[in-house]
Amino acid sequence: MTVLIAACASPQGPSGAAATAQDEAAVATQVERMRVAMIDPTSDALGAVVADSLSYGHSGGKVDTKASFIADLMSGASDFVSITLTDQTIRMVDPSLAIVRHTLTADTNDSGKPGKVALKVLGVWQKQAGQWRLVARQAIRLPS
Repeated sequence: MTVLIAACASPQGPSGAAATAQDEAAVATQVERMRVAMIDPTSDALGAVVADSLSYGHSGGKVDTKASFIADLMSGASDFVSITLTDQTIRMVDPSLAIVRHTLTADTNDSGKPGKVALKVLGVWQKQAGQWRLVARQAIRLPS
């Protein structure tokens, strides 16, 4: 533990395995914040986890920008009642880029119509101004 504390206290910040573990934990925290924000959306909460340059690919082929993604959640056009993430992996590509994969299962109420969804999701997270933000996402439906 002393080595980790010393590495984190260095003027240049953490490095090596300590940085990777620290960044993986920070990415996982942001993924969880996004999951919660998608269930109980606010513009501020969603804006804090997605990048201005967001490209959000849905399993049906629609591609959202940051503005359209947030607008659909705020209007109820896309409405998540519950979201469960499983089988999550986080791979650090470099100190400012992470690839996150997981299985997403959810109960939905899109535009007032109840439904269920099961997806495999690929997310690309980038550290921007010290904060991890989702820059790209692509989902595919699991076979029935």
